[in-house]
Amino acid sequence: WGGEANRWICLAIFVAASVTDWFDGHLARKYNLITNFGKFMDPLADKLMLTTGFITLSVMHLVPLWLTILVASRDLMLMLGAAVAHFTHTQVDISPTVLGKGTTLIQLATLVAVVFFASRRLDLATLDPLLYLMGGVTLTSGLHYLSRGYVRITSSQA
Repeated sequence: WGGEANRWICLAIFVAASVTDWFDGHLARKYNLITNFGKFMDPLADKLMLTTGFITLSVMHLVPLWLTILVASRDLMLMLGAAVAHFTHTQVDISPTVLGKGTTLIQLATLVAVVFFASRRLDLATLDPLLYLMGGVTLTSGLHYLSRGYVRITSSQA
């Protein structure tokens, strides 16, 4: 998938995007510059960056399709749930949980590891335990958010 320089450029761009995303959030919290727009857009940007990364690596046959489907399905479920709640004027807590943040971190680490291994032409099978761990954490997080939303909606209707 391109020359050696392209692989390193790809890795550098992804790492730079990840670091600037973290730095932006850090500054917003440190200087109390948190806005409703930022609360909505930052997680959306994270989801788009991660999902796009997994789709790209899946098309390149560097990660299994089932993993990409799992990541995309979880993110789609979260976005659709938030949209439905917004349009039905249902109050739901869309704040990230520790599990959700952990999922983002492990997904990011997985993408960086896969791109690094591929760029160095290392055996990607070495990363299989990480892929399964990430898949399990992603599934658990998706189910957690789903149950959290269900409990919130059913308790507000009671």
